[in-house]
Amino acid sequence: MQKIIFYTRKKCPLCEKAKQVLQEIKSEYPFTLEEVDIDESDALTEKFGLMIPVVEIDGEVVQYGHVDKIVMIKRLQEKTTDF
Repeated sequence: MQKIIFYTRKKCPLCEKAKQVLQEIKSEYPFTLEEVDIDESDALTEKFGLMIPVVEIDGEVVQYGHVDKIVMIKRLQEKTTDF
């Protein structure tokens, strides 16, 4: 099963929309989801501050800012065939 790390922060409208997209596709493309609040780490805030939300699949950043459902499905399919 693929692992998605979702970098987010509180009171982030784009993050809420991105999380909704991830929840919508999870039933069709199973993955584990780890949500990380970047405000809890200075290093993550520095790294991703203006990019959030950030979606990382198996260690690779695949989308940030606006998270698109179609792009996410395509990337999950690509990652599935990589194995």
